[in-house]
Amino acid sequence: MPKLITDELDALLNILPPPIRRPLCQQADLSELLEIVLDLGRPSEARFPHREVILSPQEVSEADIDYVTSHISSFGGDNRAGIERTLHRISAIRNRKGHIIGLSCRVGRAIFGTIKIIEDLVQSGKSVLLLGRPGIGKTTMLREVARVLADDLRKRVVIVDTSNEIAGDGDIPHPAIGHARRMQVTTPAMQHAVMIEAVENHMPEVIVIDEIGTELEAQAARTIAERGVQLVGTAHGNTLENLMANPTLSDLIGGIQAVTLGDEEAKRRGTQKTILERKAPPTFDIVVEIQDRDRVAIHPDVGESVDAQLRGQMVATELRWLDEAGEVRVQKEAPAAAKSTAREKPRVKQRQMPRLFLFGINRRRLEQVAREVHLGPDIVDKLGDADLLVTSKNYYRRRPQKVRDAETANLPIYVLKNHTPAQFRQFLTMLGGVEHTGPSRPDSLRLALDEAEDAVSQVKTGQAAVELSPQSAYIRRLQHLIAERGELSSQSLGQEPQRRVRIYKEEEETKV
Repeated sequence: MPKLITDELDALLNILPPPIRRPLCQQADLSELLEIVLDLGRPSEARFPHREVILSPQEVSEADIDYVTSHISSFGGDNRAGIERTLHRISAIRNRKGHIIGLSCRVGRAIFGTIKIIEDLVQSGKSVLLLGRPGIGKTTMLREVARVLADDLRKRVVIVDTSNEIAGDGDIPHPAIGHARRMQVTTPAMQHAVMIEAVENHMPEVIVIDEIGTELEAQAARTIAERGVQLVGTAHGNTLENLMANPTLSDLIGGIQAVTLGDEEAKRRGTQKTILERKAPPTFDIVVEIQDRDRVAIHPDVGESVDAQLRGQMVATELRWLDEAGEVRVQKEAPAAAKSTAREKPRVKQRQMPRLFLFGINRRRLEQVAREVHLGPDIVDKLGDADLLVTSKNYYRRRPQKVRDAETANLPIYVLKNHTPAQFRQFLTMLGGVEHTGPSRPDSLRLALDEAEDAVSQVKTGQAAVELSPQSAYIRRLQHLIAERGELSSQSLGQEPQRRVRIYKEEEETKV
């Protein structure tokens, strides 16, 4: 089906006061309108994809806001309202007394034909999760998925519609969802309960859910999937990696746990003793990252993709896009060449050393060790020219500006525990034994786990307590687990973003 857009724009224009409506109707690109913003005491404003325009120099009054609210439905607990049997959404801003002092009137559009690029995935019967930045079109695509499954494939589809964003305002759903049934949610906090109710009471073959964002909703999604019902939904996050780093939603892709290996097993695998593994099968079989309205990246096997990322391997993805003729183009990106195992000899020819930026590292001593192992690292003087930042453990724990700049720029960071020749030799040998494939994200998670393991060793050998570097809540939870498995106590200290873990022996706990 070619793309067909219906926006019912007249219904939205009719709720606006005449002094605001008239100049808006005179805009040449009215069909591209995104939203109208009305803030008390400020001029009214219309927003388009590439510009913003002041509709009237006259300030918005309480009467203007009352005019709009009197022409729409009542606001729910999420401060959202709508216009009956349309997809338009009106969101309120309130003052501390609860009075409305601002409105965002967002245009809702039904776009038929948006799922051509992923139609085969939806029809496969597998559960599909859509990710992407706000405004990229996740909900629009979800609406079309419901219609295609209900009308074209004749499946029993139930939409769990929080804020009435998928099927529009009012008790009669918008025609854009076809014959799919819609269950409304009284408050966002009850979304998980309605998801379970949909399965237990209405025998759906497919459940469509927008914005899975809490742990309870993630658990409800797993319950639904385990009952053999196909799920199609969206979640907060742009990429699969965002879900992996989100402790609230990681259950959607199987969950992640820290596992401590024995010495022999760690040696056999060629890994550190504490590794990250997937806990369970993913709730969603396929993840679609919406990069643009006509371009997506697909993880066809979520379990394999998560496992590969946890092992530090490149992940196979499938890129799809629509060309100028509206045809789907597919490009499969295979992972990098098979990784060498511990038994394989490292390749020596055609190796390119990464460019290093040293911070808190003795350059002369590093170069001396490099000559001894017959390697010539490329050391640069500017952080922006580097492929890798090398620093010491003490510097990394303090989080100086250079380290924060590297993390912001997604520059990999390698932390040396000390300045001994043995440490330099191990680092340089690692660089020389692995072919560099260009910049990648810093593996701060592994560094944080290494730091926790090192702290456990220090406390067991006599140190009273060790404070670790500040980390996110998710990483702190893993560090607590490492301390627990080391039969030590731990606690979190400080305020965000400096909140950190302290590892100690129970009998030596001190007041902090």
